[in-house]
Amino acid sequence: MLTRSLLLLGTALAALPAFAKDTSYIGQVQTIGDPANDGTARGTVFLDTNRNSQLDAGEQGLEGVQVSNGREVVLTGPDGTYELPAYGDMNLFITKPRGHITPVDRMMVPQFAYIHKEDGSPPLRFGGIDPTGPLPGQINFPLIEDPDASDTFEVLAFGDAQPYSNREIGYVRETVGNMLQNRDLSSVQMLIFQGDVMGDDLSLYPRFKEIVATGGVPQYFVAGNHDLDFDAETDDHSMDTFRREWGPEYYSMDIGNVHFIVLDNVRYPCNADETDSQVHAFCDPAASTTYNGVVTDRQVDWLANNLANVPEDKLIVMSAHIPFQTFTDNTAAKHQTDNFAELAEILGDRPVLTLAGHTHTTENILEGVDYEGWEENTGVDGAPFHQIVTGAVSGSWWAGDRGDDGVPHGTQRLGSPRGFFSLEFDGSDYVDTYQAFGREEDEQLHASFNTPRFRDWAEQLLAYSDLYGTPSDVIPPVTINDLGDMYMLTQADLEDGTWVAVNVWNGSQESTVQVSINEGEGMAGTLTQPGEGEAKNKGPEFADPLALARQSTQSDMTIRSNSGGDDTAGYRTWQGTEWIGVAGPLQRWMLTDNSKHLWRVDLPTDLVVGVHRMTVSTTDRYGREFSRGYTFEIVEDIPDQNWQAALFENEDDS
Repeated sequence: MLTRSLLLLGTALAALPAFAKDTSYIGQVQTIGDPANDGTARGTVFLDTNRNSQLDAGEQGLEGVQVSNGREVVLTGPDGTYELPAYGDMNLFITKPRGHITPVDRMMVPQFAYIHKEDGSPPLRFGGIDPTGPLPGQINFPLIEDPDASDTFEVLAFGDAQPYSNREIGYVRETVGNMLQNRDLSSVQMLIFQGDVMGDDLSLYPRFKEIVATGGVPQYFVAGNHDLDFDAETDDHSMDTFRREWGPEYYSMDIGNVHFIVLDNVRYPCNADETDSQVHAFCDPAASTTYNGVVTDRQVDWLANNLANVPEDKLIVMSAHIPFQTFTDNTAAKHQTDNFAELAEILGDRPVLTLAGHTHTTENILEGVDYEGWEENTGVDGAPFHQIVTGAVSGSWWAGDRGDDGVPHGTQRLGSPRGFFSLEFDGSDYVDTYQAFGREEDEQLHASFNTPRFRDWAEQLLAYSDLYGTPSDVIPPVTINDLGDMYMLTQADLEDGTWVAVNVWNGSQESTVQVSINEGEGMAGTLTQPGEGEAKNKGPEFADPLALARQSTQSDMTIRSNSGGDDTAGYRTWQGTEWIGVAGPLQRWMLTDNSKHLWRVDLPTDLVVGVHRMTVSTTDRYGREFSRGYTFEIVEDIPDQNWQAALFENEDDS
């Protein structure tokens, strides 16, 4: 029976604005009967016509629904029943069939699984899973028909929110929460969070849930390396608190003509796994406890069994936290998926899109694109299908000075602002769009000038960061103020080599870039990172000037008060790491001295002194054009940027 609080919340959610989905189906998986004690899980998948989450007389079972114990997969019979081998520690779950809805709990988390851990978790900081005892005699999965089912729908995908504190949960509210209250959600079938939902402090999950639930859209979750029970001694228990709060760490569902798969590719501690310890030095038992990017054998078996029931021509959208392949950490095994080649073989020639988080960057990786390190670290020497790294809600870990919205700018490592992805599906076709928080949906790029002056400034900044790190009490050689007016160029700048650096936040190898000066003929841009198997190009010539300028000087590090003292000085990131010192840059590895999605357009050397207009446009792989206008100045010499006090020295004040 539903509790009074659940019923009241159902009434409240149903009263959300008209753009919200029908959120009135609040319920749970039904467990009944004495334990069978024969090593078999049994039950029925049924149409819950009265929405009470109970299999009542006359309610119809659903045939052909996938049910799994996390390894084996069966289809329900004509009466909706199933039988599966049982394990003492397993997730028993269904693959939600198209045209149907699972119940949600009062925080909009779908209820499609029974978490079974007979003996419960070992003692864990955040509790893990209480002992469930023997498996119930029947585990029944309720569903209702979706009256609004369509092959045309939208999904919103969010990379690492990763709040480490209540202050940063507030930033989630000001970004994700406010966006959900102001956006048209009428076609949105689900929100999916691509891992690192939390920043190690799993006690903050409930507040996060409440904020996201206000959107009235079912929310699904991927397990990340900061969602771990770090005090777990083996991987068998490392996601127990995540499982308790969100459900299975891997699962699948069908919406429209798309089969969604979620995998857990965070093995922790990898130092306790013999295979990882033999392959990777960072997993050596003598090394610091850490994780590795790999999909377990049990999941690989499940994936093959699951896909055996999915038509070959159906679009597969496969999510994990750690990228399968990434430009950002292209030479690092830890931050890519060890056994990607095995997964790719199972997927075969199916149409596939993958989603990931982890790197706090936006990466649109098309089939065939390749970078140094991929074959060595993933077993695949080029992208076998389309892959998207979804950026981060937190940007660069909520670091940096606060913007107009009171949230740190967190400019990401490849130069994109904080944001999320919209995926619009029509059958097995889709369109992906990156949307930055607090900006118009058609704002897809920024442009700035890479001048000799910038390159000299960047060399000093990067050298300082290499030498002293951040935060530091050593005054940096340059700050954003020393860079001066980035949109004022001298004729000498033009003669010595100046180009427009265009960062297309969701740009791919199929994107094109054009720059037009004073409405003249468009000049085509050149992608600075072709993706033909080359090493990463980095340094001042390959930097994003605007992103690097934003990352160069964080004045919040200097904040101090008499009342707060050290408690409110500067700001904190990660596990309470203090950023207190002089107004310096973000940490060296966070600075955009390279980017996968940066284009270069050389400026002509004969631009005359005066104000000029510039239109920067990009056309994406779907034929959509986005543009942005700029004004800039050409001068003979950069004038004094400060108050011209000398003009008033002899002024009569009488």
